[in-house]
Amino acid sequence: MGEKEGTKELGIYLHIPFCVRKCLYCDFLSAPAPLQKMEEYVEAMARELREESFLYTDYSVKSVFLGGGTPSLLPGDSVKRILQTLRRHYRIKEDCEISIEVNPGTVSPEKLSSWREGGVNRLSIGLQSASNTELKALGRIHSEEDFLNTYHDAVKAGFNNINVDLMFGIPGQTAESYGETLQRVLSLNPAPAHISAYSLIVEEGTPFYENTPELPEEETEREMNKITGEILSCHGYNQYEISNYARPGYECIHNQIYWTRGNYVGFGIGAASMVENIRFQNTASLEVYLDYYLKRKREKEVKSERQVLSQKEQMEEFMFLGLRMTKGVCGEEFRRLFGASIDQVYPGVVEDFEKKGLLVRGADPDTGEERISLTPFGMDVSNVVMSQFIFL
Repeated sequence: MGEKEGTKELGIYLHIPFCVRKCLYCDFLSAPAPLQKMEEYVEAMARELREESFLYTDYSVKSVFLGGGTPSLLPGDSVKRILQTLRRHYRIKEDCEISIEVNPGTVSPEKLSSWREGGVNRLSIGLQSASNTELKALGRIHSEEDFLNTYHDAVKAGFNNINVDLMFGIPGQTAESYGETLQRVLSLNPAPAHISAYSLIVEEGTPFYENTPELPEEETEREMNKITGEILSCHGYNQYEISNYARPGYECIHNQIYWTRGNYVGFGIGAASMVENIRFQNTASLEVYLDYYLKRKREKEVKSERQVLSQKEQMEEFMFLGLRMTKGVCGEEFRRLFGASIDQVYPGVVEDFEKKGLLVRGADPDTGEERISLTPFGMDVSNVVMSQFIFL
C-alpha cells in the first residue's frame, strides 16, 4: 500500500523470539534456535502480515517495532523482507518510526547497512551496564567492548536515533558503579539520542527467581534512580516517562502509543494487540504458529478470543498508563472519553495524593487544560499511586 494515508493511526509490534542464550533475569518469550527455524519463522510472519492486512486498510502505520528476544540475530535480508511485506500490504507513514532491538555483538556493518536500506531508522541497544562484572552477573553474552563496537558501527552506518538500555539494581552494583556507567554512555560520540533506565525486577520462572542473588539495598536503588534524572538532565535529556529520557524530538513514538492507549497490533508468537478497545494475543507456541501459517494446519487457533474492554477497564488503563508519563493525564480528555471527571470517578484520590506530595495538578502549556501528574516523590512510589486507580 505504500505511504498513502489512512484515517486512523496504528503501531505495529513484530515479536522475534530468538536469542543466543537466555539472560538470568529474562522472562520474555524467547529461546535459542537454529538458522533454519528463524527462516521458517520469518516466512510465517510474512504470511501472517499478508493475511491480516485487510483488517487495517483504514489505518496509517506511525511506528514499527521489532522486539524480542534478540531481533538483531536475524540475517539482514530477513529484516528487509519483513519490512518490504509491511510496505506492500500496509499504509506506512512517510515519517514512520521503525525500530529494532539490538544486542551488542550480534550485528555487523553489512547487517546495519541492510537495515538502513530496509527502512529501519531507530536502534535500541541493550547495554545494561558498562561493567563487565555486572554484565556477567546478569548472564549477558556481551562485554562493554562489544557494545562500543556495535555503537560505533551503528553511527558509521548513519543511524542518529539510537536508544541505549541501562539497568540498575544489578547484583554487585553500587551507586558509584552505576554513575560510572551513565558517564561512559554520555561520553560516547555522539551521545545517544535516547536512554532507557530501569530497575532489575526478579520475575517468577527465571533463574534469578529460583536462586535470587544478593541485590543492592532499596535505598541504594532509589539513589541510582535519583542520579539518573540529575545526570541526564544536566546533559540535555528530558525525562518524559518514568524510565525514559530523550533529547528534544527523540521521544519514542512506539512506546507513547502504549502509554496513551493508541491502537497497536502485534505479529509473531505471544504478540499482544489492542485495537479500538479490543484486546487479543497470539499463541505462545512456536510450533502451533508455524503449523498454522506454513503447513496450513488450522485445527488450533493462533489468536486468543477477543476481549472488549469495559469502560472501567478503559478508565483504569487511562490513569495508570498515562501517569507513567511525566506530563501525566489530561482531565478534559478523561471527561470527553468517559463522560465524567477524574474526581467524580475517583472521589478524593487525587486530592489525597496531592496532600501527600505524590500528585500535582497543573495546566497544559499548549492547551491550558488541566493535567494531573506524578511528582518526583510520586515517581519513586508510582506503584502505590497507580494501584489506587484500579477498581477492586
